[in-house]
Order: sequence, then C-alpha cells, then structure tokens
Amino acid sequence: MASTAKAAAPPRVRLNRDRVLHTAIALADTAGIDALTMRRLGEELGVEAMSLYNHVANKDDLLYGMIDRVYSEIDLPSDEEEWKTALRKRSISFRDALSRHPWATGLKDSGTQPGPSTLRHHDRVIGTLRNGGFSVALAAHAFSAVDSYIYGFAMQEKSLPFTTEAESAAMAQVFLANLPGDEYPYLAELTTQHVLQPGYRYADEFPFGLDLLLDALERRLAGP
Repeated sequence: MASTAKAAAPPRVRLNRDRVLHTAIALADTAGIDALTMRRLGEELGVEAMSLYNHVANKDDLLYGMIDRVYSEIDLPSDEEEWKTALRKRSISFRDALSRHPWATGLKDSGTQPGPSTLRHHDRVIGTLRNGGFSVALAAHAFSAVDSYIYGFAMQEKSLPFTTEAESAAMAQVFLANLPGDEYPYLAELTTQHVLQPGYRYADEFPFGLDLLLDALERRLAGP
C-alpha cells in the first residue's frame, strides 16, 4: 500500500557566522559592495535581517569579518625562502585575492578591529622583512610601499573598462580612431606598439612594477 505521508522537508542549514560571512562575500563578489545590505543578505540566507545580529554585531563587524576572510586567502610568506622571493610570491597572491574580490580594494584592512587572519598576515610579512635584515623603520617603509603598490594596481585594474585581451584590443582601436595622432604621438605610439600587440594583458604590468619595487628595496637594504 502506497504511503500517503508527505515527504519530510530537507533539514534547514543552521545559520552561523561562517555561513553569514561566506554568503556576504559571494554577494559582494557578484553584485558589488553597495548591494550588500543586511536585508539583502538575510534574503540570500533565507532569514530575517534581525537574525543576522546573532552572528555579527553590526554592518562594520560584517565588513571586518569579510576582509579577514580575504586575508585568509593570501599565501603567507614562507619561512624557508629569502625575503625577496617570499614577499614576491605573497604580493602576487595578494593581488590575485583582490582580483577575486574587487570590492575589497575600497575597504582594505579593518583598522582597529583586525581579525586573526589579518593579524597573522601582517605579522608574518613584518617578520619576513625583519629576518631578512630590515631594520624596524625600513621594514615599515617596505611594507607600506609594497602594499600601496598592490592596492593601487588593483584599484587601477578595477577601473578599466575591459577585462579580456579582445576587449582591450577593441577599446584601443576605438581610442586610436578618435585620437589625433599628430597631437599626441606618444600615446598613439604606445597604443599601437604595446597595447595592440598580440597577447597584451594589463595584468602583466603588475609583476614588472613589483620587481622594480623589490629591487629598489634590495638596494636600499644593501646600501650604507
């Protein structure tokens, strides 16, 4: 005899801070940070917005937690590698994390309320520099200079109106068509001989600038 009992509803996934942060990051990645409201986040999770406050104190706490998650994705400098190699790998990983989460470039770290991943990251970077022979002051200068470059590049990349090689070439062609080449010969030259060359990707400019910066720090460290 066939059962007439209704199938049991699937168990509801329990809400916790980890799930709240994971969903908030996914929402910011797809819709942008401006779309992240407590009400919208509650809708994504299938709960009332007020339920979120059992897991995050307020909107700032939510953002601090999200930034800490971004820091947890960055490869920490290896203790087994010399400072320059370790910092280069970490910097590339950092830029990759910001590319995955472009909203984070406008938030940076959480200031007075850093999470454990943020603190661990900062401490390891400073330790890498100190163990590499940097004085406290020079380590501070190096940390600031490298991260300013990473954030600046990520923000510049985020503002570009193209993401692929094909889009870049199409934009460059439109730009050239509207550019008086005789008035701006060097812009025309760079666009034609660099941007429009096969395989051009703006992202490839990042390691070039990073190496310039690391080389300069290496010379400063070896100098008088």
